[in-house]
Amino acid sequence: MSKAGTLDLASGLGGKIDKTQVLSAVEKLTNTMIWLPAFMSLDGENLSILQPGIASFSSVLWNGESLRESIKRHEHFLSLQLGLKPGHKVLDVGCGIGGPLREIARFSSTSVMGLNNNEYQIARGKELNCIAGMDKSCDFVKADFMKMPFPDNSFDAVYAIEATCHAPDAYGCYKEIYRVLKPGQCFAAYEWCMTDSFDPHNQEHQKIKAEIEIGDGLPDIRLTRQCLEALKQAGFEVIWEKDLAVDSPVPWYLPLDKNHFSLSSFRLTAIGRFITKNMVKALEFVGFAPRGSQRVQDFLEKAAEGLVDGGRKEIFTPMYFFLARKPPSESQ
Repeated sequence: MSKAGTLDLASGLGGKIDKTQVLSAVEKLTNTMIWLPAFMSLDGENLSILQPGIASFSSVLWNGESLRESIKRHEHFLSLQLGLKPGHKVLDVGCGIGGPLREIARFSSTSVMGLNNNEYQIARGKELNCIAGMDKSCDFVKADFMKMPFPDNSFDAVYAIEATCHAPDAYGCYKEIYRVLKPGQCFAAYEWCMTDSFDPHNQEHQKIKAEIEIGDGLPDIRLTRQCLEALKQAGFEVIWEKDLAVDSPVPWYLPLDKNHFSLSSFRLTAIGRFITKNMVKALEFVGFAPRGSQRVQDFLEKAAEGLVDGGRKEIFTPMYFFLARKPPSESQ
């Protein structure tokens, strides 16, 4: 879809806005709302009530399993795939406020460094580290993951959870991860991607893709095969890769579907979103939320709809998983 076409998506939401403006506004809203009470979030660490299109929902749901349990299981799965052991020094690329970081450090008895370019999220993350008693094993650094402030061969493992999709260049991002990873060690990630079912000439497919991009502040969402090619170009040996959404017993997007009623994800139902919308409106009115927060919330709602539509049509996945290894020596 052309840039003009993408921006037209905003016409029904009070005007046109560039996706970079959306990302900036979302960041401001996040910085303000991140201090709200825990009952307004999934686990006291995520902003899913306010950001249904941004929060981490990429997990294969088993029948009878809660979203919280599913997300934790996927974090443990990632730890096991990386072969994490006590004493390992691990890097979380694009860690947010560190929910997965703390869970993985606790599960694997490792030290995890979270890399984030948002100082407000880092401040909140450090506070949560202390509350969880994880401040000795978990820490943060403010930096750009396209240019990390670490020496070569610094980490025993690196992972990214729905973060490197924000990189403007997949190859450049993966190459930087390759640089800081020790030889013979692994990098694993969950990536947001368009699948092979995506047709760039299909207008409906283009619209869904644009809704996800503009609502989540993403650059051009890559195809799964483009991520795979970028990994290999960066020098990685791909051990295995798969779209985990394909075998999910319960659709991954079900928690985002406003027509699906669940007490555990009430905030994402039509009623829950109505309450959230009016809450944000009231907070903006009294000056607690930044001006324009309601408009940003509308974009996030649109993004959530795009995610659900993309999942239903199987043209988008937030669960493209890969495990890749840096060769044991630079000559190999």
